[in-house]
Amino acid sequence: MASGESSAPLPVELSAVSETALWTLYQRSVEARRPDPLLEDPKAVELVERIDYPFAERFGTSDFQAQLQALRVACFDREVAGFLAREPRGTVVCLGEGLETQFWRVDNGRAQWLTVDLPESVSLREKLLPPGPRQRYLAADATDLAWADEVDRDRGVLVTAQGLCMYLRPPQVRALISGCADRFPGGSLVLDAVPRWFGRLTLRGSLRTHGYQAPPMPWAMDADEQAKLRTASPAVSAVRDVRPTGGRGLVGALLPLALVLPPLATRRPSVTVLEFAERPDRS
Repeated sequence: MASGESSAPLPVELSAVSETALWTLYQRSVEARRPDPLLEDPKAVELVERIDYPFAERFGTSDFQAQLQALRVACFDREVAGFLAREPRGTVVCLGEGLETQFWRVDNGRAQWLTVDLPESVSLREKLLPPGPRQRYLAADATDLAWADEVDRDRGVLVTAQGLCMYLRPPQVRALISGCADRFPGGSLVLDAVPRWFGRLTLRGSLRTHGYQAPPMPWAMDADEQAKLRTASPAVSAVRDVRPTGGRGLVGALLPLALVLPPLATRRPSVTVLEFAERPDRS
C-alpha cells in the first residue's frame, strides 16, 4: 500500500450498472489468487482487500465464473498489448472502465491512458487507483462523444468498451461505433457483447445468483452477427473476432469445441475489434 493511504477498508455503494465493476473485479481477484491463474492481476487482489463490501456473500465464489471472466479480460489485454507494440506512444481510451486494472497489467511505460466513466465510478476509481502522470480520468457519459475532444490524435488511438455496450440501447451502440469511426480515423474499437439468449434473461430479471441480480442488458449480439457492426458506419473498414484461448480443466477442454460447434459457436459471448479507415488525404 502506498504511503499515506488509509488501512481502513473503504465502504462502497454503487448503483446497479456501476456495481457490475465490483463483480468483474471480484472475479479477476478470485482467479488471480490461484497458484495457476489464467490472469495475473495482483492489483485486483489488492483492491478487493481494500474495499469494505460483501463480495463472496453477494456474488458467490465460482471457479467457472472466474475463469470465464479471466478469459474475456485476456482478449482485451492481448488487443491492447498488440496496439502498444505497434504504437508505443499511442493513446488507450477506456470507456466505462470501472475498477478495471488493465493499465497495471499491460502498460508499456510510454502510452497515454484516458478513462471515461460515470461520475460515481470515477470518484471511486480516484480514491482506490489515483491516476499516474500518463493517466487521466474523465467523469462523463461515454455515449456523449464530447470526451473525444480530450484525446490526443497525433498518435494511434485504441478505444476499449469492456463490459459497457450491453447496458446501452441498440441505437446508442451504433452511434458510439459511428462516432468513434468518424473521430479516430485509422484507430480501432474493441467491444464485447453477450449473446441474445443471455440478454433476454437479464431483461426478464431471471439472472440472479446468491444476493446479486444482473442489471438489464438491452443490447445483445450473437457471435455470428459481428459482421453487422460494420453497417454502423462506412468508416468501419474491418471487423475481427477475438477468441479466448487457454482455460483450465473442463473449461479448457470444452472451449475449443465451443468456438466451432453450433449452436454454442454462435450463441457465446464475443469480443470484437472494429478497425476504422484512414481519412482520405484531401490535399
